[in-house]
Amino acid sequence: MVPLLLVLLLVLLLFGAGFAVKILWWVAIAVLILWLIGFVARPKGGSGRWYRW
Repeated sequence: MVPLLLVLLLVLLLFGAGFAVKILWWVAIAVLILWLIGFVARPKGGSGRWYRW
């Protein structure tokens, strides 16, 4: 009984980790797209950087 519960717990942990990693990939893609848009649409004058940091 205990090994079955451990296997089920491991499956749940791996499923949760896989879901979190998939969400993080989508977040990373969205940030990359926003960065590319900001890089292309940066102002001509000043330092040429569109971000403040």
